Amino acid sequence: MEITVKTAEQLRLTAEEFELIRQKLGRTPNFTELCAFSAMWSEHCSYKNSIKWLKTLPRDGKKMLVKAGDENAGLMDIGDGFGVVFKIESHNHPSAIEPFQGAATGVGGIHRDIFTMGARPIASLNSLRFGDLKEAKTQHLLSGIVHGIGHYGNCFGVPTVGGEIYFEDCYHTNPLVNAMSVGILKNGETISATAKGTGNPVIFVGSATGKDGIGGASFASANITKESTEELPAVQVGDPFQEKKLLEACLEVIKTGAVVGMQDMGAAGIICSTAEMSAKGEVGMRIDLDKVPARQKNMKAWELLLSESQERMLMVVEKGREAEVVSIFEKWDLPAAEIGQVTDDGLLHFYMGGELQAEIPAYELVLGGGAPQYDRPYSEPAYLKKIRAFQPEKIEVPADLREVAEALIAIPNIASKKWVSMQYDSTVGAANSSTNQPSDAAVVLAKGTKKALAVTTDCNSRYVYADPYKGAMIAVAEAARNIVCSGGEPLGVTNCLNFGNPFDPEVYYQFVHAIKGMGEACRRFDTPVTGGNVSFYNQNPDGAVYPTPTIGMVGLLERVTDKMTLDFKEEGDVIFLLGKSNNDINSSEYLHKIQKVEFSPAPHFEIEEELALQKKLSELIAKKLVRSAHDVSEGGLFVTLAESAFHRNLGFDVVASDFHLRKDAVWFGESQSRVVVSVEPARVAAFKKALGDHPFEELGFVTGGSFEVDGMDWGKVGEWKEKYDKSLESYLNKVVEMA
Repeated sequence: MEITVKTAEQLRLTAEEFELIRQKLGRTPNFTELCAFSAMWSEHCSYKNSIKWLKTLPRDGKKMLVKAGDENAGLMDIGDGFGVVFKIESHNHPSAIEPFQGAATGVGGIHRDIFTMGARPIASLNSLRFGDLKEAKTQHLLSGIVHGIGHYGNCFGVPTVGGEIYFEDCYHTNPLVNAMSVGILKNGETISATAKGTGNPVIFVGSATGKDGIGGASFASANITKESTEELPAVQVGDPFQEKKLLEACLEVIKTGAVVGMQDMGAAGIICSTAEMSAKGEVGMRIDLDKVPARQKNMKAWELLLSESQERMLMVVEKGREAEVVSIFEKWDLPAAEIGQVTDDGLLHFYMGGELQAEIPAYELVLGGGAPQYDRPYSEPAYLKKIRAFQPEKIEVPADLREVAEALIAIPNIASKKWVSMQYDSTVGAANSSTNQPSDAAVVLAKGTKKALAVTTDCNSRYVYADPYKGAMIAVAEAARNIVCSGGEPLGVTNCLNFGNPFDPEVYYQFVHAIKGMGEACRRFDTPVTGGNVSFYNQNPDGAVYPTPTIGMVGLLERVTDKMTLDFKEEGDVIFLLGKSNNDINSSEYLHKIQKVEFSPAPHFEIEEELALQKKLSELIAKKLVRSAHDVSEGGLFVTLAESAFHRNLGFDVVASDFHLRKDAVWFGESQSRVVVSVEPARVAAFKKALGDHPFEELGFVTGGSFEVDGMDWGKVGEWKEKYDKSLESYLNKVVEMA
């Protein structure tokens, strides 16, 4: 067939990119070659619209064991000869079209990024966004996505230990499904995604290749439209039991020392893994595509190259040890086949039936190589004028604060997510210490050491919408705060950057300023960005989703006994608020959901206040002066107190001592850099002495089972817990009944 600009455009390449490909090859590409460029130069694989700004993020740190972007996931030292491997990625578009498989394969793919480096996954987290729960479509997406995450994770055998879920109208068409995996390994046992050694065999291992997932990378690099359902074959189909076997086989084969390099076949399949491994090792490969194990007959060369069938790996092994490697995969009942060899010319040669199908320089395909890089224009969004025009004094303080609190505790963004978490296996592997001891971050044992890891995902996207720079800083700060509240020391960050169409200057403004804010916060917290994912083109018919730069953070506890929990422990304990409250209702759930104000600034946040708070809280925990710690976030101070009371069915008697603040700001405002702690009465004097000049407020004390606020009885803890625990479930049941 004749290859023209129209052919390229049908494959989501621009006319300029088609001409660039012709220049790089010195000729017009054939269809198979053009397909390869289409996949590798997609936004999903090349980050062509984001790489300039990603390079500004802090990517070095004293505990980094590999440079950010060098491998499939970040790797940081945790001491005792062990390292932690972690990464977060999106699977938004597939989940919007086919929620069960889209979410399931997102979980499978992120776990492969971890064990392809030689680490055993020990924990899974997620960050999810949906539309209005009144909508039947949201119900369908929520049910399917949660089922997919639970199914894959539960069958694969890695606990889902944490995450977050938000519901906002802007995610109606385009939900966000961000999956994070955390693993550990012994230092020095890492496997690199690098091809080396001329003549070394290239071995395909794992599930046979089918036509599912073809074009998935390009599919994820465009807006979702009414026609997107016609691209359903782009959604992969996962098999968690097959991946479990692949995990064990890969970890076993690594121990033989025969593996030179290994990479999972994720986005863009074989073309991606062969190109990236070759470019990184400055080598080439000769691949015989008809030797690739296939589960469908008569697959064409371009289909084999671009298929994103799940549970597959590409390995380069030492020449002469092929049989040793293949025998291990045969033992695990997994296909394994030598499909080619490493060459020294930097070219990828793909053959089928002895005939050359494609010849492409590996370097020209990849991110950081010949893939294009763009600097998109950006301009301040028009809606920011509405945000700056917000006048809080025009919001009347409600006469009945208890009524507000009752509505607030049942809002889906705040209420218990048990309906979701109960569908996940959080205990498999017996390493999750947070099952019966709740903490702001999940705490997972690092088996083989006395240490534990604190892990969390965080982002309040409405804050980022209100102020992209400050909102992204808050996302980093809250992640670090959750880890500190759990007794850990923040180590590093992986990010999942979910934004709208990068060709929209207002969307790109959000992206650029969020990157700047994230970078500044990560530098101040000394939490380098070890890697992550960019997901553009998250749109609904009315425009982009909220900018959602999700932060996945890992922290370290030197001993699991250092863990701090969020629950009040005993009647009579004294309750303190660390940090300073403000006359601030900006971007709060109260303002947005109760007062129905859409446009308001981000809440109060000063990074130096945050750093001082976290440093002081770490000291107090280390000195064992506090019995619980829970940060103030969505819902404000009242929700923080209630959540601290629920676990042991305790109550509280609290009074706001600063009468200069509006009462709705005191109890429902979301000013940052605040933590509620409880202190044993006998240790209050020592606690106050240790605080020094750090701002605090003595709120009251823990009681036997009722909520008393400003001298008023607000009812029994059981009544509040019922509202909190059952809200989401009853809401969903009502939707089902209405449907």
